[in-house]
Amino acid sequence: MSVHQNDHVIDSDEVDRIAIAPNAPDQVPRLISKINTHGQAFMMGQSSVRAQLADAAESLLAALETPRETIHRQSFRNPSGWAAINIAIDLGIFRLLVETKRPKSIPELASATGADPVLLGRIMRHLGAIHAVVETKRGEYTTNGFSFTLAHRKYSDSILAAAGSMYPSINGIPEFLRQTGYQNPSDGRHCPLQMVYRTTDSLFEYLAHNPVVGAQFNTLMEVYHQGRASWMDPGFYPVDQLMSPSPIGEHDVLLVDVGGGRGHDISELRAKWPNLPGRLILQDQPAVLAEATNLHPSIEPMSHDFFTEQPIKGARAYFLHSILHDWPDKDCHQILEPLRAAMIPRVSRLLINDYVMPEQGAHWQATSQDINMMSILGSLERTESQWRQLLTEAGFRVVNVWTVDWWSESLIECEVVASSASETVRDRL
Repeated sequence: MSVHQNDHVIDSDEVDRIAIAPNAPDQVPRLISKINTHGQAFMMGQSSVRAQLADAAESLLAALETPRETIHRQSFRNPSGWAAINIAIDLGIFRLLVETKRPKSIPELASATGADPVLLGRIMRHLGAIHAVVETKRGEYTTNGFSFTLAHRKYSDSILAAAGSMYPSINGIPEFLRQTGYQNPSDGRHCPLQMVYRTTDSLFEYLAHNPVVGAQFNTLMEVYHQGRASWMDPGFYPVDQLMSPSPIGEHDVLLVDVGGGRGHDISELRAKWPNLPGRLILQDQPAVLAEATNLHPSIEPMSHDFFTEQPIKGARAYFLHSILHDWPDKDCHQILEPLRAAMIPRVSRLLINDYVMPEQGAHWQATSQDINMMSILGSLERTESQWRQLLTEAGFRVVNVWTVDWWSESLIECEVVASSASETVRDRL
């Protein structure tokens, strides 16, 4: 028996044979060897190889799984797991499991939550099957690192923020692209989010009109880069070079954190570099700054819309973390122009902390974020060539792209171009 697809004859028996065979058996020996090497290093205390070990293990699973198993994982395990985790957060299951050091039974959890015991048993079985909790014996469960972490709002809000804005939008991408003839989205007011939620709001307007989701989103931003390399750590970006080419006085501004949210980045900088001279300015919308309640006294909050004139002139550095990836190029130009106008050539620096997508072999954390940006903002994660084009057109010169690994965000260091040529380019935009 055979079927026709794209004018090629495909033997259905051959398809069935491939569907139940490992995806890439030829890769298994190499991946096992890599796991052994990284595993031994990890067991010897080299924690830096943990991510490589995890990537190798994930690649081994992908190679060993059959296509049918992969289909089942993508179609059923992942979305049903997502639903079960959200239900457990809503019911406070993870918090209840953390409250005591002993496992809790389904009747105990049902009594504490008011949920139907039969329903709760089904949810907990699935959470155990996907390793979100540990099933100690029939009908009893306890925590692991994942469920312990989700018992704390700081992290569970990340799940709820995605559930309230991102996940439905991602699911809407196929239908949106069918409707738009598979054109690349480039408008934050015309992307899957608007279709899914039947709104004309941009993402940030949607969050403002839904304050619960908005607060969860701001919490997500606080933990967004945890566990990844930080640009201000030793071996990444030479922070001390911000003190050159001239000394920084007491009243000079060292760094402006533009659109810095609740101040997680600028607070980290103050904590890790307590002796840095100069002033530190945190800028964001008033509603966001109102939630920045634990700032170091030396950090100055300032209400500011980054589409308007930059009030701080001549700062040593203007810092943008996960800002430009929220916007298509035309909007990025409107964000960059006020910064360019405020900067002093050969003195001020623009520091962009964002993914620089590899042209080949990109990590899933970057590629999944790229798809997410498409769905909620009509924007993208840029490759180095795309970054350089954008910044050159905006009147900047890329000094260096600082990168330490392929799953963390990079730091793009720029300076303003002081020439009539840059003015000509800018005026054409």
